[in-house]
Amino acid sequence: MDVPLWIALLVVGYLGIKLFRPPAWLICVLLLGGYLLADSLFASVIDTAVK
Repeated sequence: MDVPLWIALLVVGYLGIKLFRPPAWLICVLLLGGYLLADSLFASVIDTAVK
């Protein structure tokens, strides 16, 4: 079964928020940090490490 990555991330994110109840500021920091990291020099390093 092939599941698109965005659906898998949506489900994991929803369950994580529902079960662990992290503070809203932590969610914002993680989302903003991931967005900024994806546009940095480390994006290519992370991409090769993941693949």
